[in-house]
Amino acid sequence: MFHVPCSMKITWAGQSCFHISLSNGKDHSADVVIDPFGEIGLKMPNFSADILLVSHGHADHNETKAIKGTPFLIENPGEYEVKGVFVQGIDSFHDNVQGKERGKNTIYLIEAEDMRLCHLGDFGQQELTDEQLEKIGKVDILMIPVGGTFTIDGHEAAKVIGQIEPKVVIPMHYGLPKLKVQLEGVEKFLKAMGKSSVVPQEKFTMKAGALPKDGAMEIVVLQP
Repeated sequence: MFHVPCSMKITWAGQSCFHISLSNGKDHSADVVIDPFGEIGLKMPNFSADILLVSHGHADHNETKAIKGTPFLIENPGEYEVKGVFVQGIDSFHDNVQGKERGKNTIYLIEAEDMRLCHLGDFGQQELTDEQLEKIGKVDILMIPVGGTFTIDGHEAAKVIGQIEPKVVIPMHYGLPKLKVQLEGVEKFLKAMGKSSVVPQEKFTMKAGALPKDGAMEIVVLQP
């Protein structure tokens, strides 16, 4: 039987907003958008989606009207399957005091095209609990906040990455030139990970068979 190669293309808009295009090489599969934002100084791209994920109810993450199409909207923990894409929402906190300061946050695990992605949303805990880690399981591509202030910072992110041990890490939710929110830049995170510099990419395309092997891990910095 002829095997059709599967791939995904990941685009970052800034903050925690990503567009993930899933394709099996034969016919288009699905578009997933995560955490669209409102007026924060950055331009929200004209993304369209079949599946729209929102990690929490803050304006820089839940501007659902900015997304074209009639996507299936997921805003809460639970298990969902849409257009062959499996999504699991996992309960977490936006801060390190059981949600008392900034409330709850949903971590999303996305399974498609023989790959597992994890988007941590505005994760604010110093570390994942054993229960959260068990639910997350094996991760191929991790999208993790690193800018501090409202989420974990670069050093804390490095510790969480050590818990998850993904194959690819994409930092998000950090300071950018036009961003109205004051966050740390990505440099502190890269230093904590032992990387002097990483050349930013416009898009990241990956196939399951091309993921890093033998315990190797790749850090991908995207530019909005």
